[in-house]
Amino acid sequence: MQDKKINSRPVFFVSNSTGITVETLGRSLLYQFSSIQFESHSLRFVDTAEKAEKAVTIINKLANERGIRPIILSTLVKPELRAILATAEGVYLDIFDMFIAPIEKEIGCKASLGLGRVHGIGDDEYYSERIDAVNYSLKTDDGIGAGEYAQADVILAGASRTGKTPTSLYLAMHYGLKTANYPIVDEELESPLLPASLKSHKEKVFGLLVTPERLQSIRTKRRPDSQYSSLPQCQYEIRQTEALFQEENVPYFDVSSMSIEEISSNIINMLNISSRTFLP
Repeated sequence: MQDKKINSRPVFFVSNSTGITVETLGRSLLYQFSSIQFESHSLRFVDTAEKAEKAVTIINKLANERGIRPIILSTLVKPELRAILATAEGVYLDIFDMFIAPIEKEIGCKASLGLGRVHGIGDDEYYSERIDAVNYSLKTDDGIGAGEYAQADVILAGASRTGKTPTSLYLAMHYGLKTANYPIVDEELESPLLPASLKSHKEKVFGLLVTPERLQSIRTKRRPDSQYSSLPQCQYEIRQTEALFQEENVPYFDVSSMSIEEISSNIINMLNISSRTFLP
C-alpha cells in the first residue's frame, strides 16, 4: 500500500513558543482546502539562531526528499530568526508580517513584539479569569458540584458523550466563562422536565445533541458491545433529551458535525457576547 504521506503536502508550523497561535490559525486556513491532504510538522521553541538554522535544515531535507516545497507558517518574533527561516526551500508565510504591519499602519503605533505577548499573558486580569473558569469547569464536570451552579455563566446539558466536557473547558480557557456540564441519565429521561439541579438555573442551560449513529460510534470506542453503546439506547436517549429541551424551551443544537470551536462560537452567539475590551 502506498504511503499517504508521499502524496500529501508538508506543512511546517514554526514558533518561538508553544506553537498554539500558528497552529490554530494555520489549521483554520488549511481546512479550507478540503481536497488536499496536508502532513503537519511542528517546530516549537525556535528561539535562537542555531535552532532557526536547524529548522531550515529539517525543512530543506524534507523538501529534497519529496521534491515538493513545504508550506511554512511562522510566528517567530525576532527579525533575525525570521530572516533565517525565510531562506528555507519552502513557501514561507510569516503571520506577523501579514497582520502586524497593516495594523501598525492603521493605528499609527509600532507593535511591541516580544515573547509571551502572543497569548496576552500581560493581560493579568483576563488570565486570572481564565484560570478561575478552568478550575470551576473541572470542579463541576460531569454533574458534580451542582451546588456551585449559581456561579456558572453557562451549563451544558445532554446525554453522556455529546461533547460537553471538552466544550466546557474550551469556553473556560478561551473565553473565561465558568462552564458547568450535566449529563442527563436514564432515570431522568423518564420525565420531560429538567432535573431539579438544573431547573433553578434554566436560563443558563444549553443543550447539546448528536445523531444516534454518531453517539453510538463515540460510545463504542469507550464501552464496546454494551447496552450503553447500543444503537437503540442511543436513539432513546437522543429522542428523550431533545423532547425535554423542547418541552422546557431550552436552547439546543446538533453538534454532530461541529468542531469544539464551532460549538463554542454558537454558544457565545446565543449568550450575545460579541466583544471584550482588553489590554495586551
